[in-house]
Amino acid sequence: MHPHNQTKLSQEALTRVAQRFRVLADPTRLALIQELCDGERTVSQLSEAVGTSQANTSKQLASLATAGILSRRKQGVYAYYSLADPSIVELCALVCGSLLRHHEQIRDSIA
Repeated sequence: MHPHNQTKLSQEALTRVAQRFRVLADPTRLALIQELCDGERTVSQLSEAVGTSQANTSKQLASLATAGILSRRKQGVYAYYSLADPSIVELCALVCGSLLRHHEQIRDSIA
């Protein structure tokens, strides 16, 4: 699970990692992250982009912000969200790439 040149994580650190993965284990939250890869957005812009209510979008954004994945900036009556942790983009690309390769292998084995 860990590269050979790093020390093993403590139980407390592993618990925090598991919490982060739990926050990411939601399709709506992943869609929001995907939208934020293009840059900062308001709640209403994100709500429209992912097709959920503003209340649900706000709730999901709050979970991601609490986990340290997103940043929130107030400007007037608007709240702007952006990615606080750029490694999330790398993680999503790694997982998505792996899934894509897996599905291509399955498709090729059926054909």
